Order: sequence, then C-alpha cells, then structure tokens
Amino acid sequence: MALEQACIELIPKPWGSTDLLPWSGTGHPSVPIGELWFQRCDKHAPEPALLLKLLFTQEPLSIQVHPDDAAAHGMGLPRGKTEAWYILSAAPDAMVGVGLTAAVTPEQLRVAIADGAIARLVAWHKPAAGEVIAVPAGTIHAIGPGLVLAEIQQRSDTTFRLFDYGRARELHIEQGVAAAHRGPAQRAAPAGRLSDGRTVLVVNPYFVFERIDLPAGSIWDLDVRCETWLVTIAGDATIGALQIGIGQGCFIEGQSVRIVPGKAGLSCLVAYDAATPSRDLLHRVDGDGMPRFRETVSPPTGPPPAFAVFPIPSTEARS
Repeated sequence: MALEQACIELIPKPWGSTDLLPWSGTGHPSVPIGELWFQRCDKHAPEPALLLKLLFTQEPLSIQVHPDDAAAHGMGLPRGKTEAWYILSAAPDAMVGVGLTAAVTPEQLRVAIADGAIARLVAWHKPAAGEVIAVPAGTIHAIGPGLVLAEIQQRSDTTFRLFDYGRARELHIEQGVAAAHRGPAQRAAPAGRLSDGRTVLVVNPYFVFERIDLPAGSIWDLDVRCETWLVTIAGDATIGALQIGIGQGCFIEGQSVRIVPGKAGLSCLVAYDAATPSRDLLHRVDGDGMPRFRETVSPPTGPPPAFAVFPIPSTEARS
C-alpha cells in the first residue's frame, strides 16, 4: 500500500527549455531541461513498471525508435519501450512524427539515415493541446520544437537514435534498423470516453492511460489496486493527505484514496500498470461519504490501438 507525492527529477537535454512554468516550480533553470521525471521518493521501494514524465522541447529531438520486448530480449535488454504522449501545449508550427509515409527495406532505411532523407520519410503531424498519441515500441518517431507533453512509458531508457540533425551524439543505426517497423504507423479509432469524468486515452498490454476531469464541489474515491501514477494538468485537489496542483504528481498503489477537487475543479492524467481499464477505478461519494454511483467500463474488444491521435476537449469546452 502506498500514497506518496512524486519526487521530481530534472533531466537536462540539448533540445530542452529553460521555461518550465507553470509545470514546474523551478521556473527558469540555468541549463535547458528536456524532461521532468516523476519518481518514487522511497528509494527502497521496488522499481516501478512505468515512468511518467513531462517533456519540454525548444529544438527537435532525434528521429529515433525503441525496441519491443522481443527485440530487446534478443539484444540482452530487460524490456522494450512502448509509450504514449498527451499534448499539453503546442506552438502553431510544432510537429510530431510517428511512423513513415511508406514502407522501406532495411537498406533503403540505412541510405535515408546516411543522407538525411529520413526526415522526409517520417509521417509528420501538427498536434494540438489535448491530443493523445500512442507510440508502440518499434515505431520510428520524432518530436519537434515548441511542445510541452506528458509521456507515459514502459520503464526503459533504451533509445536508438537514427538521425540527430547534426548534433554530435552517438547514433545507433544497426540496432535501430533491426528494431524498427519500417513503414506507416497503424492508425486506430480513439478509445472510448466514459461517463462522469473518465476518458480512456490509450490501452495496450503495458498500461492504461486516462484523463480524469472532476468538478469543484464534488467528492470522489479512487480505488487503486496496481501501480498508478497521477499528474495534475489543470486545477488542484486534495488526494488523501496530499495537496496536488498543476504539474505535481503522486504515486498510488493498493489502496482507496479520497479526492476533493479545489475551487477550479481537477483535471489530471492517470496511468496504471494494467492491460484493461479498471472497472472500479473511480466513484463519487456524497456529503456523508456514501457512494452515489460507481463507474463501470467494459474491457475494450479487439487489439489495443497501435496509433491514435484524437482531441480531448478541454473542461471549458465541455462546460
């Protein structure tokens, strides 16, 4: 059983930003910060299966790929890396790339990496705040400048850089070519919206990713069985004994916690270590603490989305 405020680890990156507000109280660090990791503060706790982070981009990231579990095991690595992004803010010209525009052979991919043509092979997309993008392991992908996004991923630091825009960092061409699905990303219909506050964003064998929107004046119980990460993206709330505001996160496992949204309500992203949405994750209670109703959701049918891009309206747009 655990409920703890997440510790923040700032990760410098050459493509990062010195303006992290309002997502981090550090404000303007002296070096560009590319990633903000949410970690367990209990250093003796078992290593979590998932890693939740925020990314801040002022320059393009490398064009890269992560291996799936099978490829990772074949390389002597413990696991692959499937991830998903939620766009928090996007400059008008910001772009992300997921998959290629056409299938290529391994040799064609090597040639495109060598001459820089891979940047033209990537299928680029102009994202907007509130979109979610699923990036299964093996998908060639890239993130451009001008973005702030939340990322949930398998806990792996294995990244094979294919092209790095002339930066003097190591490339991993042969490993990347071997791990990559050398073609377009499979597009899937968006996952379903659930009643009263829950929206399932991404479901795959490694995690469920949701957005939860709770109005001011309401009281809720979050029933957590497995490893669960939460980060606030709007408003604030009391979660158990914790006070959580924008850009702050918490780790929950094996217990039920009371959520009381603040005066502006609460919007948060929640990710948990499961292959199907939890039927009993969230339910509302009235003033005397008795359940008013319980959320339920049927497990999704068919394969999990391999690639999904769809808008989630803001709380203001739905009010």
